[in-house]
Amino acid sequence: MNTIEASFNSLAIAKNSLAIAKETLLSPYGFDEALLARTLADIFTRRVDYADVYFQATHSESWSLEEGIVKAGSFSIDQGVGVRAVAGERTAFAYSDDLSSAALKQAVATTHALGQQGGGHARVGAVNSLHSVTGRELYVGTNPLTSLSAHEKIALLERIEQMARSRDSRIKQVMANLAGEYDVVLIARGDGALAADIRPLVRVSVTVIAEQHGRREIGNGGGGGRFTYDYFSDAVLASYVDDAVHAALVNLDARPTPAGVMSVVLGPGWPGVLLHEAIGHGLEGDFNRKGASAFAGCVGQQIAAKGVSVVDDGTLANRRGSLNIDDEGNPTQCTSLIENGILTGYLQDTLNAQLMNMPITGNARRESYAHLPLPRMTNTYMLNGDKDPEEIIASVKNGLYAVNFGGGQVDITNGKFVFSTSEAYLIENGKITSPVKGATLIGSGPESLKYISMIGNDMALDTGIGVCGKEGQSVPVGVGQPTLRIDQMTVGGTV
Repeated sequence: MNTIEASFNSLAIAKNSLAIAKETLLSPYGFDEALLARTLADIFTRRVDYADVYFQATHSESWSLEEGIVKAGSFSIDQGVGVRAVAGERTAFAYSDDLSSAALKQAVATTHALGQQGGGHARVGAVNSLHSVTGRELYVGTNPLTSLSAHEKIALLERIEQMARSRDSRIKQVMANLAGEYDVVLIARGDGALAADIRPLVRVSVTVIAEQHGRREIGNGGGGGRFTYDYFSDAVLASYVDDAVHAALVNLDARPTPAGVMSVVLGPGWPGVLLHEAIGHGLEGDFNRKGASAFAGCVGQQIAAKGVSVVDDGTLANRRGSLNIDDEGNPTQCTSLIENGILTGYLQDTLNAQLMNMPITGNARRESYAHLPLPRMTNTYMLNGDKDPEEIIASVKNGLYAVNFGGGQVDITNGKFVFSTSEAYLIENGKITSPVKGATLIGSGPESLKYISMIGNDMALDTGIGVCGKEGQSVPVGVGQPTLRIDQMTVGGTV
């Protein structure tokens, strides 16, 4: 077994993550735990506070169907190692896609420049041996890419198209995508900890175009998580197709959105992306340590209406944003961010937690071995309230009901955001009436939190489609919330 591909295909499911990671990332290249311990000890011969070595190997694929045929397919293998040293607020980082002793030594040599500048604490010979750290068991580390044959993957996409076209004669185009990833990571830390994780990730995306009287509208659906392709039964695929078809057909009849300040009701599930962007990023440790967030220095203060409670939970089984360990080898956890309107904490990695004298929350995430870890969200959602969703709708005389969102932008420094809806309706005299097109929600996270007046009892998570970007890095995430009413928000419309 001298290649990663051979390692992936031959490893038994029953083996634990650390054993698989060693066989995949260490043994084929002549590495062992003793070498990793010596590598870390070498870094600590300079004045540094923290160091880690991050090995990773990833298999990924994507299959796309359009106009009834699979028009595109891709398969990639990526592997490498990243070496990091931290002294105070300064970081030295080097990476290589060459898993060799020479490349590892060169990466370590790069970190020595940081230690020579001072600022850290001498810890010569701090690492003598490594000890394994046990993470969670939130998903089975099975390679999803091998769970279906190529023929079965194509057949799955063809079923999606057949389902969509059978729903309504106005569906003129169907595009479907199947994507999978198998990720093996191993982390050795300066405190002697050795941790590993085997991360499957799959996703199906459906886009349809409906046409009526010369008008064309798009609808989207899809989902996924940390499991194999076997999850995508016909019933699951049908739910994705129904979501996409429904959105497209609704928008065929949508009228222009009236603009102005009004009450807005957000639906459960994916609308939590507004919470993620407008509030969640502002609660990440690095922004708050630097004073760049609108929530900096607000721990213990009332920042939201009473009844508003928000958590970031990386421990949900099989969820897209969940991890057994974060990318520093720390077990993930459920972190309370807002409790009954009170800001209770931030999301932290090791660097920012130490500098802020706050606990590590298991939120260090990186896109790959070629990137530095940053404090990032996992699955961020608002907890249930006590209101029936129908009661919330009935309480609004005139307003907007936002069911689904497209893109959005947010300014972390002040929390101001602009989000476009992809499915929305007017609320008139306590009833949901006409669908509207072109609605945008404009406001600020801190202000919107204070205007939340009713929280539903129907909390739902998204179907598993979230991708979060930060400093050029993308990672999978989850969002969620119950139905909630915001008493005052600016709606940008088309009339």
